[in-house]
Amino acid sequence: MLPGLPYHVHDPDRPHPKVVTPATEPGAPPSDAVVLFDGHDLSHWQSYQSPITKKGGGPPEWKLENGYFEVVPGTGDLVTKEKFGDVQLHVEWSEPADIKGTSQGRGNSGVILMSRYEIQVLDSYNTPTYADGQAGAIYGQWPPLANPMRKPGEWQVYDIAFVAPKFDGDKVVSPAYVTAFMNGVLIHNHQASMGPMVYRQVAHYTPHAPEEPLLLQNHNSKVRFRNIWARRLTGYDQPER
Repeated sequence: MLPGLPYHVHDPDRPHPKVVTPATEPGAPPSDAVVLFDGHDLSHWQSYQSPITKKGGGPPEWKLENGYFEVVPGTGDLVTKEKFGDVQLHVEWSEPADIKGTSQGRGNSGVILMSRYEIQVLDSYNTPTYADGQAGAIYGQWPPLANPMRKPGEWQVYDIAFVAPKFDGDKVVSPAYVTAFMNGVLIHNHQASMGPMVYRQVAHYTPHAPEEPLLLQNHNSKVRFRNIWARRLTGYDQPER
């Protein structure tokens, strides 16, 4: 018997994994992905509504053209209509080719899982800023393991495996974990998050729902996004569906 499992080694009764058809092109969505943006419309997105002020909400106001969408400064963040917990996420983004500014002023945005846990978006090509705020950082907590940033104007690729935190009442029993690749280079290896993103403070957990929307941050920089898809992650030995 395998330790802690109800199966023998090579057990013929062990469930087989579901069949997933891979994409024909690298980076394209597999057959079981939720395609959040395919270059045509923003039907999977809406403007973020503040739970405190209730401002926002409604249709997205970001610019859609030529297979991508672009941040429109002053129009607020975008969130998905669909909610996710444990997830595999693919996002491609690009900084303006004529970008100006310094440090956090160079194309600031963010991919924020569960609307809380941020992977930073920024121009970090030969441009210094604080390490836990550069592109690929788990913002305010962990710098990326490497800086594989391409030049501004070129497309950057995030592939992220995210494990949502688990709570027992008010207590966190398992933190969020992030494994992430940027442009094919590992930048986080099953790294525990200290809690939701917070600016210039130490993060801490507060309980929330097991699934929440993905958020793209509007930091008033004209960052572009394309080819966004997600796969819900399940455990081993799930019945084939």
